[in-house]
Amino acid sequence: MMSKDHKTEELGTPKNSSSPIIVTGAAGFIGFHVSRRLANAGFKVIAIDCFTPYYALELKEARWAELAKIKALQLERIDIADASAIAKLFADHKPERVIHLAAQPGVRRALVEPQPYIDANITAFLNILEACRHNNIQHLVYASSSSVYGANRKFPFSEHDNVDHPVSLYAATKKANEAMAHAYSHLFGFAATGLRFFTVYGPWGRPDMAVYAFTDAIANGREISVSNAGKVWRDFTYIDDIVEGITRVLDKPTAPNPDWDATNPDPATGAAPHRIYNIGNDNPEELNDLIGLIERALNRKAIRKDVPLPPGDVLETRADISDLRNAVGFAPSTSLEKGVEQFVSWYRSYHTL
Repeated sequence: MMSKDHKTEELGTPKNSSSPIIVTGAAGFIGFHVSRRLANAGFKVIAIDCFTPYYALELKEARWAELAKIKALQLERIDIADASAIAKLFADHKPERVIHLAAQPGVRRALVEPQPYIDANITAFLNILEACRHNNIQHLVYASSSSVYGANRKFPFSEHDNVDHPVSLYAATKKANEAMAHAYSHLFGFAATGLRFFTVYGPWGRPDMAVYAFTDAIANGREISVSNAGKVWRDFTYIDDIVEGITRVLDKPTAPNPDWDATNPDPATGAAPHRIYNIGNDNPEELNDLIGLIERALNRKAIRKDVPLPPGDVLETRADISDLRNAVGFAPSTSLEKGVEQFVSWYRSYHTL
């Protein structure tokens, strides 16, 4: 189990102590928590976001206001799809490490509105890679997704398995990010690490994700749509565990691998200083169990409506986290029961219930 006392010790100091860490998507769920953790640990952070209206902007503004209270944070409203704005930001601040979490999220929205996924997940990511290329970045840590496993049926999902069968556009853009990062890392020599997130939840979370959406509906007496009669399993991962993993990875850039064998390639590695890791709880929970925990925390019963599994969704996700555990000592320690309790406590406070 990861010790709370060890957290700031794991995060090393950049060669240039005045060099900030850039975090993109800082008004988003994970980006907010990462920015706050780094700044509270004493690091100078340039936190950027463009406030896309994928969900209520009031929540993003509330996170932004919380970050504004921290002196070590500099907040910038910048669209990373604007190549010139990103180039100027990097040139002005000369960061040595970058955590790229900004993206257009969501599997289902891309079915009806695909263009934002290309703009935010492909074009914007290219701008980040170009900025890293031209500014001597030591390490780029970027968000991928468990969605890349798509039609895979081998469990748990391993980084060493092939992921050539995405079942959503969102997943396809994240797989493209991994390929783009590997190419840039190989061509220009900077370290890059992709993290495949597995169903992250917790305080300040996204309203479209199951934990938040079900809590909000049950608390307000609304019906919830339950896919496949609740016989769906997700590797729910609490935000504090995710942030701990990200900060540990940031301090462990990958070295080039001269022994990599192109005739027997491993999807998780390569000759370049690029690596991919799963970051999840390694303990899938049934959707019915999640609903039961929310009901207990709220002391209210859900009004359920059974619906088919939506297109692009999968029945089960589970992360093999052995590589990340071996590399940085990653060991998630928050049970779903405890995590739901903490989320519902935050929900009551934020919504003044």
